[in-house]
Amino acid sequence: MFHPKLPIGKNTTKKQITIVNCLTSREYYKKLKFNPKQAELPLSEIEYRLPILIKKGLLRGWRGKYTGYSLTTAGYDTLAIDTLVKANIIEAFGKPLGVGKESDVYDALTPNEKRVALKFHRLGRTSFKKTKLKRNYTVNYSYTPDWHHRSRIAAKKEYTALKLLYPKGVAVPEPIKQTRHVLVMDMIEGAELYHYPELPDAQAVYNETLVNVRRAYQDAHIIHGDLSPFNIILQPNQHILIIDWPQNVPTTHPNAKELLERDLRNVLTFFQRKHGLKNRLKDAVTYVTENTKN
Repeated sequence: MFHPKLPIGKNTTKKQITIVNCLTSREYYKKLKFNPKQAELPLSEIEYRLPILIKKGLLRGWRGKYTGYSLTTAGYDTLAIDTLVKANIIEAFGKPLGVGKESDVYDALTPNEKRVALKFHRLGRTSFKKTKLKRNYTVNYSYTPDWHHRSRIAAKKEYTALKLLYPKGVAVPEPIKQTRHVLVMDMIEGAELYHYPELPDAQAVYNETLVNVRRAYQDAHIIHGDLSPFNIILQPNQHILIIDWPQNVPTTHPNAKELLERDLRNVLTFFQRKHGLKNRLKDAVTYVTENTKN
């Protein structure tokens, strides 16, 4: 069942969202001093509304040397959804499609009643230290002091990759819009490969995966960087869809060879152990990287 504009929150006003938006700057905690031009509200009204926003779970209060406030995950979600609603990208919000360690995916409807998928990046949700090590592409930016901004970088990086891959015919969801940490894309239907104990034609699925890895490598010059049976979707039509591209690297990356081999090894090991395939890693690497075009 779809709930029109439900994530914005019942009785959440435009003024409250304005105040929440003021806390998305680079500082994690803000002193109780707002720029009137930025908030477009007098300080007295801001002070009145802050406790309401804390009660709604959109902000978190902090008291020490000064009174401060930080944005919660729910607050950041609200800002992103508000932006998408105002831009006429989505009209209604549906059920969760998948909840992972670093992202949540939800069903949604556009104003034209087209079903789309909303992916909320959640970097650092399970382990800040491990995420810093595994998702080190976020530390290349000096302006990322908190995990909201790191998640935003991940969403932008994935959106940029999909914009390159989709026109090249790589089996990825069609990208529609990215704002803050949320990526809007075409509906994802099916389940990850690891969910299937048996496949009607495992060799065909493996071959199709290689074709798309090759297409990404040869035509879009991109390597997935984290490919596994957990992010290869088998759709109802028995064709695959490759998702989760925030860790992608260009084929010119210093570690491109190692990352490509790791991707292919992850896929091949799965098919060898679960489905008895006899294909070799060396042949897979050669197929993906060898330029056979005339």
